[in-house]
Amino acid sequence: MSATGSRQSILARIRSATADSASTTPYASLPRNYTHSGSQPTAAVLHLLAERLREYDADLIECSPADLAACIADRLAASGRHKFVAPTDLPAAWLAPGFDWLIDHNLTHHQIELCDGVLTAAFAAIADSGTIVLHHSSTEGRRVLTLLPDWHLCILRATQVVETLPEYFSRCGHPPALVTFISGPSATADIEMTRIKGVHGPRFLNVILVRDDLQSVPHHYEAGSHEQL
Repeated sequence: MSATGSRQSILARIRSATADSASTTPYASLPRNYTHSGSQPTAAVLHLLAERLREYDADLIECSPADLAACIADRLAASGRHKFVAPTDLPAAWLAPGFDWLIDHNLTHHQIELCDGVLTAAFAAIADSGTIVLHHSSTEGRRVLTLLPDWHLCILRATQVVETLPEYFSRCGHPPALVTFISGPSATADIEMTRIKGVHGPRFLNVILVRDDLQSVPHHYEAGSHEQL
């Protein structure tokens, strides 16, 4: 019997064995008893996100919208890196002077690999899992931009943070064809339970949380400081 024939035979036997237990309930009528939305106040949600990101070995600081450009420049300088790649429509004010910038006008993989790091925006973040979500818009960049460089600086606004995964889906409606979920720097422990960083993406994830949810922001950030949340 051919491989295709064997597969069809196995599937037929499975269908026969499970025929009596097959659900006839329409999909739309299935019970959905999971948590649809979070219950914590904004401050607690943001604190949870910060905790999760730190657990994943990411670096996170917060700043006010007015201080964002200075904060970006400080993070870039603190990285010790000099050559960065950026998506096409990233705000010009974010491209700090004194560094080499490559804008992704269809850069080759080799050109991107030669960069020390990448700077992007984000679509959302899910506090419950400590996950940053990229929809790869013109400010978030192509997926390859966040896979090849060793260092990623992501700008996330407080108003983009939700508590739960269902809230993210409610916010975005129908997700685009390509979505990237980032929970900390790339790492794996598949081989002998030894954690190796940078296997599937950047070894270092830095996040700037822009407190656009507040009229005024406590001074967690000052230029030249490395204080974290």
